[in-house]
Amino acid sequence: MSNWTASSPPTATEPIRTQRTNRGLGMRQRRLIGLGLTYALLLVGTAVLMIPFFWMISTSLKSLDEVYIYPIQWIPSQLVWANYVDVFVKVPFARYLYNSAFIAFVAIIGNLLGSSLAAFSFARLRYPGKLFLFVVMLSTLMVPAWVTMIPHFMLFKWLGWLDSYLPILVPAFFAQPFFTFLLRQFFLGIPLDLEDAARIDGCSSLGIYWRIFLPLARPALITVAIFSFFYYWNDLLYPLIYLQSQDKFPVAMGIATFRSEQYANFALMMAAATLALLPMLIVFFLAQRLFIQGVVITGVKG
Repeated sequence: MSNWTASSPPTATEPIRTQRTNRGLGMRQRRLIGLGLTYALLLVGTAVLMIPFFWMISTSLKSLDEVYIYPIQWIPSQLVWANYVDVFVKVPFARYLYNSAFIAFVAIIGNLLGSSLAAFSFARLRYPGKLFLFVVMLSTLMVPAWVTMIPHFMLFKWLGWLDSYLPILVPAFFAQPFFTFLLRQFFLGIPLDLEDAARIDGCSSLGIYWRIFLPLARPALITVAIFSFFYYWNDLLYPLIYLQSQDKFPVAMGIATFRSEQYANFALMMAAATLALLPMLIVFFLAQRLFIQGVVITGVKG
């Protein structure tokens, strides 16, 4: 009897398995290549968009002679930190920053209270014409600000509010259409069982709004606060219309005045722009996670 080693004969499924394995490897490679190209394009786009930001930082740290060198010298030969000190010396820039912080703080509170109350009304209360009023409010988003600018100016002049913060801050306490829509979408996602349980315990509609809806809407409220901060910190149009006293100028209007005074000193102008941009960067990076969470949650509700 001869010795022989038995080997299992090839089956018909082995070529199919090989083809599936090769196909899986090919799909994985194509997916990795596509992902790499996507990230490469995003990096290139980010670098292109960041060029003005890098130029602003570089110019703010240059001497006046290096500013006019061509081609552009991206890295200063010597960092001139005195440019940032001169901004506070030549103009009351600290006052401008304080004014903007005050306006933004009060306006954020107004937007949170006014818009959240209106959003709660549209999301939970029952009254005739609620949907019609909501559509009318949203339709005001299509009305350009230039249409209401002159009537608003005449109204605030008649009230004696010119050269004060009242024309800027008082409207913030009324419902803003975009913020109201954002918060309404979030409120619609809160379970009705919570509201029913609160009403059984004797809680009023205002109590439900204050004790249940506002604590649960923290991500959406933070999103509204960030949007409000960015808007009022950068607002130039309405302070330019209603304010005349320099000690009441916000930072955007202060930079416009500073630019007219230092039109040839680009180093100081870029230093002032960097100081004005810094608070927004700090707020965004500190609240980035909550901001994205609020946008995602409010975008999928309702």
